[in-house]
Amino acid sequence: MTTIHPRRSVLYMPASNARALEKAKTLNTDAMIFDLEDSVAPEIKEAARLQAVATAKGGGYGEREVAIRTNALTTEWGEADLKAAATAGADAILLPKVNTPDDIATARKLLQEAGAPAELPIWAMMETPFAIINAPSIAAEAKSPNNPLTAFIMGTNDLAKETRASVSGARTAMKSWFSTCVIAARAYGVDVIDGVFNNLDDHNGYRAECIQGRLLGMDGKTLIHPAQISTCNEIFSPTKEEIEWSRKLIAAFAAPENAGKGVLNVNGRMVERLHEEMAQRVVGIADAIAARKHAALQQNTAK
Repeated sequence: MTTIHPRRSVLYMPASNARALEKAKTLNTDAMIFDLEDSVAPEIKEAARLQAVATAKGGGYGEREVAIRTNALTTEWGEADLKAAATAGADAILLPKVNTPDDIATARKLLQEAGAPAELPIWAMMETPFAIINAPSIAAEAKSPNNPLTAFIMGTNDLAKETRASVSGARTAMKSWFSTCVIAARAYGVDVIDGVFNNLDDHNGYRAECIQGRLLGMDGKTLIHPAQISTCNEIFSPTKEEIEWSRKLIAAFAAPENAGKGVLNVNGRMVERLHEEMAQRVVGIADAIAARKHAALQQNTAK
């Protein structure tokens, strides 16, 4: 059975900031990205790489996923970043500036040469026009038995820069790009994480963008500040009503008298086996979130 990873909140952390990396061990985020790219100045790239690797190896993040975002392979740091991250014990490698599936294949080759475990997944930044155009073929890299692609991370700031589209006005220009990535990702079982919201003081705008991301089918959102975590977790979590309905639907299909039936009437609603599959994921996400809360409580109690 495939392990379900809640990725409601994915927090960027500058890999050059040791204090921030340590604080992240106490934050209620589902995942974090140790960033070696945009948030790190050129003169400290190598020091940040060493710190990211050492911190990932040191652990202490509990159930939180840790991804390392390397610099692009076209830069002077990209290849060394990948090779260093290959055996750092991170949960994923986030590759920026992905344009085609060849970029994923190249990264995979470098990871394998550096001794990366085959199960170490790659996440792809979808932040260029070519990434959107090639989304289906990039998503197909999920089929690889070695270092499969498991998540798209939407790079909305870079998309705005490359296309001259605006991230304001409900991101109207980007909606079709989001949907392109979501449908491509879902075809291959890949998660999709929304881009960042830049204005920390615009709480209503941030909440609205989280709701939009969920309505578009995304699994979570990347964040730039810990203050954004709680709202993000709330909106991308299944509601109590969704969980109760899903459990009821699953129980109905599991009842002996319904064995072999493809369609049922549950509380006046006609449901099919596809609805049961959707319900299984809702319950799986809810159970995984509950397990994380329990693990965090135990961790805090132990302290």
